[in-house]
Amino acid sequence: MSDKEEASDTTNSEDDTPGDPKKFDPNFKGPVAKRSCTDVLCCIIFILFIIGYILLGLVAWVHGDPRRVAYPTDSKGHFCGQKGTPNENKTILFYFNLFRCTSPSVVVNLQCPTTQICVSKCPEKFLTYVELQFMYRKNKNYWTYYNQFCKSTFIKPAKTLTQVLLDDDCPTAVFPSKPFLQRCFPDFSTKNGTLTVGNKTNFEDGSGKTRNAIELRTAANRVNKILDAKAIGMKIFEDYATTWYWILLGLIIAMFLSWMFVILLRFIAGLLFWVFTGGVIGIIGYGIGHCYREYHNLSGQPNSHLSIYDLGIQTDISTYFQLKQTWFIFMIILCLLEVLIILMLIFLRERIRISIALLKEGSKAIGYIPTTLAYPLLTFIFLSICISYWAVIAVYLATSGVPVYKVITPEGQCKHENTTCDPEIFNKTEIAKACPGAQCNFAFYGGTSLYHQYIPTFQIFNLFVFLWLINFVIALGQCALAGAFASYYWAFKKPDDIPPYPLFTAFGRAIRYHTGSLAFGSLILASIQIFRIFLEYLDRRLKKAQNNISKFLQCCLKCCFWCLETAVRFLNRNAYVMIAIYGKSFCRSAREAFNLLMRNILKVAVMDNVTDFVLILGKILVAGCIGVLAFLLFTQRLPMIIEGPTSLNYYWVPLLTVIIGSYLVAHGFFSVYTMCVDTIFICFLEDLERNDGSTERPYYMSQSLLKILSEPSMQTKKA
Repeated sequence: MSDKEEASDTTNSEDDTPGDPKKFDPNFKGPVAKRSCTDVLCCIIFILFIIGYILLGLVAWVHGDPRRVAYPTDSKGHFCGQKGTPNENKTILFYFNLFRCTSPSVVVNLQCPTTQICVSKCPEKFLTYVELQFMYRKNKNYWTYYNQFCKSTFIKPAKTLTQVLLDDDCPTAVFPSKPFLQRCFPDFSTKNGTLTVGNKTNFEDGSGKTRNAIELRTAANRVNKILDAKAIGMKIFEDYATTWYWILLGLIIAMFLSWMFVILLRFIAGLLFWVFTGGVIGIIGYGIGHCYREYHNLSGQPNSHLSIYDLGIQTDISTYFQLKQTWFIFMIILCLLEVLIILMLIFLRERIRISIALLKEGSKAIGYIPTTLAYPLLTFIFLSICISYWAVIAVYLATSGVPVYKVITPEGQCKHENTTCDPEIFNKTEIAKACPGAQCNFAFYGGTSLYHQYIPTFQIFNLFVFLWLINFVIALGQCALAGAFASYYWAFKKPDDIPPYPLFTAFGRAIRYHTGSLAFGSLILASIQIFRIFLEYLDRRLKKAQNNISKFLQCCLKCCFWCLETAVRFLNRNAYVMIAIYGKSFCRSAREAFNLLMRNILKVAVMDNVTDFVLILGKILVAGCIGVLAFLLFTQRLPMIIEGPTSLNYYWVPLLTVIIGSYLVAHGFFSVYTMCVDTIFICFLEDLERNDGSTERPYYMSQSLLKILSEPSMQTKKA
């Protein structure tokens, strides 16, 4: 056997250790073509989990009903306004006695202890049941008007007030109301500084008591606390409906801006870095100036001196922007960020020079394989599918079940409070006799079957597989890009020796041979993430019961798992590069990548994170430029150039969406650069250990890269 054949056999042997300077193949020509499936067991488990995930979606689709989130529900568990039901034309929920909503049970059960029915419109005037009985003798139309707010249809109001209260057929009184979030709430107004309802300050509640508008507002506010989240959600939805095309335009501009930066990095990487730096410093400086102006303008405003702690938790986020302290905190944060960036530029100037050289080399690779710039779009599509499927399953699981009814009493002091009941026979049970005034009202959707008992477990499974799939999609992209860029690096004559369709070939290899390895690495990361989420959940549930020691231990656990997740991400990324090149299992590739980096720890210290810092500046610049334009547009500060939306509830909602979306778009483009630089760096280290720069074994790296990362005396290949 010849030396060449023996060396070739050594490369394909399982005993070969890539990167070991004592065992290498001088005829190595890049990513190994002859491969076999790796981590088959993990691949089988991954496929079984996906099948189970699909089955869970089908079961949730059969049992769930998302309309339960969209429509209000009456006391019998029927939807208001749902098509194909008797309540199709009754889209609004009406409360019989809103004063009962001041009961403590509202907070416990998230339900007002009064009868609730679906109506087609809200009351428009004051009217009590007792007044109605007198008016009915003169004009029967009064009963036609009042009867639409009763549970049962009566021919005439013959029942006494006591009987009506006992049977709970009709409200004792109705007040002028307006629909809000598909619910009837009193029509409050202010007259000469006094709160009124329908131009009245005091009124009869129908049971012989005189009430005032303040009491009614207190009761309505108790219900509103339950609905605040939905109210904010509706307002945010309105803002998105008004500004969606502006948001889309901003993301498109961010895409073109990122694409332009990526192209320019190939030609003027050094100049562009200083553009990134100056732009980021300028944008942060603009933010500091804006915060100072807002802080100064609020100096003479009433209540602006209050602290965020004094204000407490407010559902209207804009309230916090009326405080001087808010803008002062923003200004301090931006100042610290500005100082941090300037200090990093001063102390990392040599490393930044090396990173710019790596970026130039990466630009050449991307220039030869331009299809890599389109890959983030494929990743975005895969991630969108995963996120959408997870959200749909979560909603269907949350709305699975049948109506569950609970005993609710106005005072909340019955021993049977919050127990399940049957509304059809409730009035004949011992509970109704033992607890006068108790009602059997709809509480939520659930059940006692085996499926309903395991819904929380299914939600955890849904979240875990979602995290696994998300990390797998990212891993697949990293492995495919690494294979494509490794093909570029190990091409002796560029671009002649670069194989055709390198990205497509690398993607096919990753799917066909290494699904198990990618699933293995993703599983480790998903397990750490689900444990971090579990820790966060425990922290929120046990926050009031924790002492200082437990809080300290929990903070330490959170910090440790964050560090662990960061380390695993770094190790996984380099393991995927080794998988793309050599086609070995995940554990072996991770070990070899770690050993390779440890043997070259000084070079890693020079390169690592500095390139990421340079690219992060680019992401911040893209997001910052689009964010400044969006801020000027949504706050009506560009009237002379372009007319923006004028009827926004929260201008910061589309603003944050544009900023975060622009950053993610830029991240998608620059992540190609990150993977390119990481792959080239790993290949560079392999090149140094496999070759010696002689005529027989020339380096595959470029002359500029060799000068930056190696000894100047080393000989490189001739192109």
